[in-house]
Amino acid sequence: MVIQIKELNKKDYEITRKFSIEGMDIRRYSNRPYEIYFYSNFFFLFELLRATQILAAYDNDNLVGVLMVQMKNEPTKINSICCKIQFLFFKFMLLFMFSGAGAEYQEANEKMYNEYLKTNEPDGELSFFVVDPKLQGKGIGSLLLNELQKIEKGKKIYLYTDSGCNYQFYDHKNFIKEQVKEIEMKIHNNIIPLTCFLYSKIL
Repeated sequence: MVIQIKELNKKDYEITRKFSIEGMDIRRYSNRPYEIYFYSNFFFLFELLRATQILAAYDNDNLVGVLMVQMKNEPTKINSICCKIQFLFFKFMLLFMFSGAGAEYQEANEKMYNEYLKTNEPDGELSFFVVDPKLQGKGIGSLLLNELQKIEKGKKIYLYTDSGCNYQFYDHKNFIKEQVKEIEMKIHNNIIPLTCFLYSKIL
C-alpha cells in the first residue's frame, strides 16, 4: 500500500460520508437507515463547508482517509452553492426527525470549550477525521496528521470526540485531554450514556 496525501476528489464525497458512519459510530444513535443517511450527510457537509484544510489519503486512486480542520484567518476550501443547498436540506430534515435530540452533546461541548478558552488560545479545530474502517491500524490516520503538522506547524488545535469513537488514538499521538464530561443523550426513546472529551495539541 502506497499512500499519497492530496486534495479530496468530489467524486469521493459519498465514500467519505460512508466512512463517517463507522468512524463516528452513528448507528448507536439510530437503527433507521434513512436517519443514518440524513445525519451522516448533514455532518459531512457541515464540516466540508467550513474546512480551511482538507487532506485526503489515497492508495492509488482509492480513498482511504480524510482529515479536515478549520483554522483561524484561513479561507474555506469549498464554496459550492450546490453543497450549501444540500446542507440546508439535510439540516431541515434532521430538525424534523430528531426535534432537539442531542442537545446534551452540544451543551457538553460548549461547556468544555468555554473552560478550555480560560487558559488557551487555539488556532483552529480538527473537525473531521475518518479512515476506511477496513484499514484501521494501518497508519493512515498518522500520515494525515503528520501532513497537517507540516502545513500548520506550531499552531494549537483542539477537537471534540467521545467514548463511542477511537479517542485512544489521540492519547497515542500525545494530544492533551483537556476536558471530560459525562452525559446521557436522549434520542427517541433511547438513553445513550457517553463520555465527551476535548483534546488539544501544538502541531
